Amino acid sequence: MIGKVRNAVNLARNMGPRYVGYRLWYETSRRSGWLRRRFPVNPPSRTFISLAEWRRDPPAFFFQSNAELQFNRRSTTDLENYVGRLEKGEFRFFSAEWKNLGMDYDWWTNPTTGYRYEDRHWTQIPDYDPEKGDIKYVWEKSRFAHLIPIIRLNSHTGEDRSESVISEIIDWIDRNPINRGPNWRCSQEISLRVLNWTFALYYYRDATALTEDRFSRIMHAIYWQIHHVYGNIHFSRIAVRNNHALTETLMLALSGWLFPFFPEAKKWQKAGAKWFVKEVEYQIYADGTFLQFSHNYHRVTAQLLTWGIRLANLHGEPWPEIVYRKATATLQYLSACTIDENGHLPNYGANDGALFFPFTDSDYRDYRPELGALAAVLLDSGRKEDATLSVYSRYAAAAAEAITWYGLKGSASPPDMVDDRPMLTEFPEGGYYLMRSSPNDLTFLKCGSYRDRPSHADNLHIDIWYRGENIMRDAGTYRYNAEPELVRYFNGTTSHNTVTLGEYDQMKKGPRFIWFHWSQARARDLWQEDGTLQFRGEIEAFSELGPNITHTRKVTHDPKGRYWIIQDNVDHMTGLPIHQYWNPGPTFSDHFVMVARDGDGNVLECEKLTGHYSGYYGKKIATEVWRFSSWKNEITTEIRPR
Repeated sequence: MIGKVRNAVNLARNMGPRYVGYRLWYETSRRSGWLRRRFPVNPPSRTFISLAEWRRDPPAFFFQSNAELQFNRRSTTDLENYVGRLEKGEFRFFSAEWKNLGMDYDWWTNPTTGYRYEDRHWTQIPDYDPEKGDIKYVWEKSRFAHLIPIIRLNSHTGEDRSESVISEIIDWIDRNPINRGPNWRCSQEISLRVLNWTFALYYYRDATALTEDRFSRIMHAIYWQIHHVYGNIHFSRIAVRNNHALTETLMLALSGWLFPFFPEAKKWQKAGAKWFVKEVEYQIYADGTFLQFSHNYHRVTAQLLTWGIRLANLHGEPWPEIVYRKATATLQYLSACTIDENGHLPNYGANDGALFFPFTDSDYRDYRPELGALAAVLLDSGRKEDATLSVYSRYAAAAAEAITWYGLKGSASPPDMVDDRPMLTEFPEGGYYLMRSSPNDLTFLKCGSYRDRPSHADNLHIDIWYRGENIMRDAGTYRYNAEPELVRYFNGTTSHNTVTLGEYDQMKKGPRFIWFHWSQARARDLWQEDGTLQFRGEIEAFSELGPNITHTRKVTHDPKGRYWIIQDNVDHMTGLPIHQYWNPGPTFSDHFVMVARDGDGNVLECEKLTGHYSGYYGKKIATEVWRFSSWKNEITTEIRPR
């Protein structure tokens, strides 16, 4: 009981009174039925604009119809295979995992458990129930991001697919009554669905498959989805405050441009724009890092910024300067972490496989298309900072098709590639320290202080990339709603290349996405000395075991000799051993050897444990996790070439 009270006090201190007060109010409103009464079920049909009127004068979008788009028709085998599998009733979840849903999927059944959600008001639908399975498997198809590859194939082959696209949207409307069922549970999912439907409507604006009746029904559904987002917006702004809030506030801001014929459009747009700017200013730190401590969700933010800035340009209503400044800083940070050969970044932080708008064939781990597209949109806005020009020069080719879908003409011959990334770069607000010796060699270190909710217990993690390969890596995320031991493993310290005290993580794991006793950086420094790159960081951690426990890590890297020396010291009086964990990539042993010693210089045995690696949400593979243990306070490990 005392422990629960202590955790509750720690949570309130970490999250603040606004969060605690709102969560209490929201839960009371939901359980009392008051929240349910604010979201009507199956309201009467309304017609906002006729199809003829909309076709005659549609609001500005990336393109007004498919006739405007000019592609060199070059369908790829990957694209054809992807769409072919969709047409056979299969679906790819989280950019990797194919499942057969059949030709008459009901939109409510979880394919991993077979559980079909009840036909109830969305406020009565749980989003977390281990017996029902991970609800993200129900939400994923209802995002309608899969329409973009279908439309891409249509453009590249000239084969009209309007009937299948429009009829699938209508099928969703038929089977998902307004404000009922699991697909009304999350406002971010609703927002993404509306954006992807909008993309499809503009592409098939003149298609015969888009009839007056279908158009009217789609507009009615879009209206009530945006109405829902507006009515529940403070949940994401206060209780969640992450990429959900960015997505939803952007949707509201765009509603006035894209759907000006809705009665509340001006109100939604004004409020949404104000909130979106506030979220961008708060969530993207001054150094370009992101409050979710996740590269994948940071890329999500980059895609949202690309939509928002491009549509602002088209409507002649620019955002406040802070939005462009934070977008540029986002580019600078993400590109600093990018391996140019394949577009990969460290598999850092929470990662659910999200790629909202897949405008190219690139694997979702490849960030170059999204970074190149954001750079192109910023340049189109007149923002020609050196960092933006550098990103565009490096990634414009990979982003060429995406740039075209945004209605921009990419340079036929992008400028000469300019890599202005220094050997040492630090991002102290996010807590990231980078050593880079080439476009494809990167040492990434985490040493941060949290003012926002941590993602993983990964302070002082080191991620090493050699010639484009991730030889020492972050194990990833797997699933948010997995078995408790897997959630703790992937979120915890042992799946990262850092240190634990006994079996304790750096922080105490709470329910869902909650951590208690956040670790905090005390000191960090990055410098160059005698041809080597040096880092030193100190954190206060393991607070559940006692006060003033610190972990200090020093890293020496010689990029020419290709070696790393990692010195760990844990100052504690717990009587527990220290464990240094390593998660090697499959090619590590082909190139390098590792030797660890304790504080007295004794060579330590390498225990090879069974672990997991998840490069894609929902998928995991068995791997080796290496562990060095000592009852001394210090472990020094050398990584050298074979």
